[in-house]
Amino acid sequence: MSVETFEAAQLSDAGIVPAIELIWREAHLLDRKEYHDWDRLWAPGSRYVIPIDPDTDDFESELNMVYDDDRMRRMRIERLTSGYSISATAAARTVRTLSRFVVQHRDDETVELSSAQVLVGYRREETFVLGADVTHRIRLDGAEPLIEEKVVRLINSTGAVNASGFLL
Repeated sequence: MSVETFEAAQLSDAGIVPAIELIWREAHLLDRKEYHDWDRLWAPGSRYVIPIDPDTDDFESELNMVYDDDRMRRMRIERLTSGYSISATAAARTVRTLSRFVVQHRDDETVELSSAQVLVGYRREETFVLGADVTHRIRLDGAEPLIEEKVVRLINSTGAVNASGFLL
């Protein structure tokens, strides 16, 4: 199958477009710091991971910048919204773009998409750019698609990464 045929087949798949729309909605909510609405996009038992090793898939055994289950994700949201932490008081303004969607896996219940994310932030009178390869596993078997897993592989993850004050 040619690349053009493969891409056209992906876009005609009834599960792909809603999954991409969910990922774009997630980016919109994060840029607006609507963290409680963002939390409602996640399936029960989901996880949010930002690994240090860009090649690992063994998140449980490796050191990660972020490894959040439901409980930890909600604790992180509480810190970001409470106003009592440095991450909340000096939070960056962000604009992110996600593109280059590629279907990695598809079955009746889930779709796994990889994409590229470019995030531009502004904090303390400085502008910065972060790039990442992102993988979302989206659960499709409910009333609405939900995020089951999100893995953000920062392109500079093995170097010094400053505290962000926002969610990737």
